Amino acid sequence: MANFSDGLRVQVKVVKALMIRELVTRFGRENIGFLWVMVEPLLFAGLVGIVWTFMKGPVSHGISVVAFVVSGYIPLTFLRHSFGRSSSIFVANSALLYHRQVKVMDFIFVRVLIEAIGAMMAYIFAGIVLSFFGYFPMPANLGSLVAGWGIYVFFVFSICTVLAPLSEVSEVVEKLVPISVYISIPFSGVFNMASWLSPEVREALMWSPLVSGMELMRYGLFGDAVTPYYDVSKALGVSLCCLLAGLILCRRVRRTLSVS
Repeated sequence: MANFSDGLRVQVKVVKALMIRELVTRFGRENIGFLWVMVEPLLFAGLVGIVWTFMKGPVSHGISVVAFVVSGYIPLTFLRHSFGRSSSIFVANSALLYHRQVKVMDFIFVRVLIEAIGAMMAYIFAGIVLSFFGYFPMPANLGSLVAGWGIYVFFVFSICTVLAPLSEVSEVVEKLVPISVYISIPFSGVFNMASWLSPEVREALMWSPLVSGMELMRYGLFGDAVTPYYDVSKALGVSLCCLLAGLILCRRVRRTLSVS
């Protein structure tokens, strides 16, 4: 037990050091620095929300259009950034493998963690600001909101563990990573609720952890104003299968990496 706690303490220090290094490398020490990771999702979500308001009006299906767009687009931005930054991650950081405490999984975990923190900060900030103008409700069920975020983040992390090693094996995979984001949009539940779809399509989408996570987040935000459909067991099962495949691929790629 003592060895486990010591190892965990060392791993926490490694993650902290890698986070600081990543933040300084990406954002530097000038202007607003790390806050850019929050500002970018806010800008995208805000612009899309304005466009949707002009197209559909302030309210659709009994809920605020702005709140609906923001609550979906910020997680989608997190997914897009996480997928994009998972490519070529090992070669870029291979020199750090000289330290035996640093593992290849640390690189993926840190990048996903930074994007997740930035997206959650953007979500909270947007919710606070928009609530003052009456465009964003107070969360009706905070537990469901947090659980939905957890499922969403866990699945994105599991996919990144697959994309990262595959991008090192083939340059084609690296080029296809941005395309994977657009392919995932119909299966993400960002722009619609499962209750708006036919039963057949809804049942098929229950195999997408992104949909279950998004439905839980929307229910946690809007409460009984929406009818959520989700399957936590399928979401966790698919995510764990992807994570297992990613761990195997990462282990194989690690053997081919040269520490310089």
